Amino acid sequence: MKKSHIRNFCIIAHIDHGKSTLADRILELTGTVEKREMQNQLLDSMDLERERGITIKLNSVQLTYHAKNGEKYIFHLIDTPGHVDFTYEVSRSLAACEGALLVVDAAQGIEAQTLANVYLAIDNNLEIIPVINKIDLPSADPERVKAEIKKIIGIPAEQAPLISAKTGVNIDQVLEAIVKYIPAPIDADDNKPLCALIFDSYYDKYRGVMLSVRVKQGIIKVREKIKLMSTNAVYDVTEVGIKTPKEVKKDQLEAGEVGWIAASIKTIKDINVGDTITSVANPAQEPLLGYKKLNPMVFCGLYPIDSAKYKDLKEALEKIQVSDASLVYEPETSQALGFGFRCGFFRIITHGCYSRTLRTRIQFRISCHRTIGNLPCLLNK
Repeated sequence: MKKSHIRNFCIIAHIDHGKSTLADRILELTGTVEKREMQNQLLDSMDLERERGITIKLNSVQLTYHAKNGEKYIFHLIDTPGHVDFTYEVSRSLAACEGALLVVDAAQGIEAQTLANVYLAIDNNLEIIPVINKIDLPSADPERVKAEIKKIIGIPAEQAPLISAKTGVNIDQVLEAIVKYIPAPIDADDNKPLCALIFDSYYDKYRGVMLSVRVKQGIIKVREKIKLMSTNAVYDVTEVGIKTPKEVKKDQLEAGEVGWIAASIKTIKDINVGDTITSVANPAQEPLLGYKKLNPMVFCGLYPIDSAKYKDLKEALEKIQVSDASLVYEPETSQALGFGFRCGFFRIITHGCYSRTLRTRIQFRISCHRTIGNLPCLLNK
C-alpha cells in the first residue's frame, strides 16, 4: 500500500449542519455501500442515534476513491458527533487523523460548536477544509458564510466546496479536495517498531473487548503478541480488520491504517482509550501522547428495580465504560432504593443516553430507578 495515497480525516461541525448526511453521500459516491443497502445515517449504528437524529458515537470506515488524476486512494473516514455533550468523542477522532472537513450550514453560518470543534482540530495540527453545506435552502447565503469563516476562524474559504449533502450536489469536489489538501500519514513506516493508538473500544460478547486503532508505525499481524503500554498487559492478536462499514478481516494492519483488533481481551480494566499498543518482540521505546483525562460533570444514582440484577448492572457499567472513559461509577446504598451505583457523566445528555442503553440493549435489559442528575458546585464565601 502506498503511504502517499492514504488519507485519514474526520467530519466536524455544529449539530445538524449535515455531517452524517455528507458521510452518507461520500459512501455512496465512492461505491463503498451498494444502493440497495444504503440508508440515512448509515454510520449511526445505535438505535438511540437514529431515534434522536444525532450522532453519539464516533464511527470509522475505509473507502476506496479513484481520483480524477487516475490514481487510487484509500480514505479512512471518521464520523463524529456535533453535540457539545459529546466533545470527548470528537477529540478522540481528531487524534487518529491528519485532516478534517469543517461542515458549515449555508443558512445558519458559524455557530458555537463549529468554533469548539475547529479549535480542537487546530490543537491537533490538522489540515482543515471548509465545506459549505445546504446551498439548496432558500435562505442559503454561501458568500456571507465564506466571509464568516475567513473573519472568525481565519481559514481561507474562497475555494470551499459549495454542496448539498441532501441532494448530492458537488460531493465530488469534496473528495478531490481531500486528495489535494489533506496530507498523507506522517512517519508511517512499516519497518519501525509497532506504535498504534487506541482511539475507541467496545465490548463484543463473543470476542471480548474490541479495539479501534490508528497504526502510527509498524505492522500488526494476526497471532502476534502485543503489549498495552500503560498496563503492560500482553495479549495474542486473534483477528484484525477494517470497517467498510461492515467488518472485513485482514491478515495485518499496516502503518497509516485505521482498523480494529480482537485479542480475546476479557479483563476490561486492562484497556484505556488513548493507550499505545506495541509489539512484545520489537517494542516501541516511548508511548504516544494519548488523551487528557476527563472529569465527570453530572452525577446521578442508578438502582436496579430488581435487586437481583445488581451484579448484572455492575457488569453492564463496566462494558459501557469500555467505550466511554468519561463514565465513572462507585457503589452506594439508599434506604429507599437499596443497592446501586453513583454514576458520573460528562454531560446531562449522556446521563439520559446510558440509562436508555441499560434498559433497551438486548445484552443488558436492566430497568433502573434513576435519581435526578446533579452538578456539584464550589461556592466561595
